[in-house]
Amino acid sequence: MDVRVLTVDDQAVFRGLARGVIDATPGFESVGEAAGGAEALEAVDRLAPQLVLLDVRMPGLDGLEVARRLRLTHPDTLVVLISIDEPADLTPPSPIVRSVPLVRKQDFGPRLLSRIWREHRA
Repeated sequence: MDVRVLTVDDQAVFRGLARGVIDATPGFESVGEAAGGAEALEAVDRLAPQLVLLDVRMPGLDGLEVARRLRLTHPDTLVVLISIDEPADLTPPSPIVRSVPLVRKQDFGPRLLSRIWREHRA
């Protein structure tokens, strides 16, 4: 059975790129997309993804807060933060950044997606 992936990013271009990477990676299936934090929380409840790719910087409810909430409400869902920034450049430093995998958008591809799942799944 394929790993069910939800992509959350306020930029449609990245959501499309992520969908292409997921579709090109054997064993993974894109089950949905969300453009913001509140929409992401609803989508996780509705779609039950196993993996959530979550943009750090979004207007309104940002990725760090969404990740914190998902860790509490959906502990079996692997949340991976995505950002153009390096982890050390994220401000303010957040405990969630230390407890959730963070990958750079520019490094995201099929091999990285497979490796993240292999190394971090519950």
